[in-house]
Amino acid sequence: MNEITGQVFSVAKENRPVAGCTISKEVFSNGEDYILYFSLAKDTDISAEIYDYQKLIIVADGNMEVYTNKDVWKLNSSDCILTPASIPVGMRTNTKAVYTEVSIRRSNINNAVNPGEVFKLADLLPYQDGKIVNMDIAHNDKMKFVVMSFDEGTGLAEHAAPGDALIFALEGQGIIGYEGSEHKIKAGENFRFAKNGKHYVKADGRFKMALLITLE
Repeated sequence: MNEITGQVFSVAKENRPVAGCTISKEVFSNGEDYILYFSLAKDTDISAEIYDYQKLIIVADGNMEVYTNKDVWKLNSSDCILTPASIPVGMRTNTKAVYTEVSIRRSNINNAVNPGEVFKLADLLPYQDGKIVNMDIAHNDKMKFVVMSFDEGTGLAEHAAPGDALIFALEGQGIIGYEGSEHKIKAGENFRFAKNGKHYVKADGRFKMALLITLE
């Protein structure tokens, strides 16, 4: 995965739009699945194109429209959408937008997420007293995308992931332990674990996050 491990960062702040341009950055690709960051400047457009798979769009900053020849969906910061497949789909903004795009191929997708509906990842699952709640959004043999909620005082014991992992902090604040160092992370920030990197997660108050694991 093309991100620095072991430090908090912000997709929005590190991929600022450039006037008149659309910019993409490949974060991960295994020849089939991919993760990209996109930056769209004011009044720019990624023309509608046809793909035989769905894309998960996660808006980090700004606002944008995802459109087909029949529908237009308006997304703001922290909004998400699973795009429909096999019809032309484009993205545009009249202000600016920074977003993450994840290919969803060969995946089992949770029925809580429907193509063509705008939603927030943090709204998909509740908090429960004294518990950690997990929801698989999509998974296949090469990728897994999970949303988690942590009640105050809960956390994950130190362990290692079987692949590279990217965290999206969604709500509240947490503490990430990674290879002997602790890092505070809050909503809108990100963190990367390398494959086999030892880490733990603790809630600092109530905390929600999404976790994207690539399994090579």
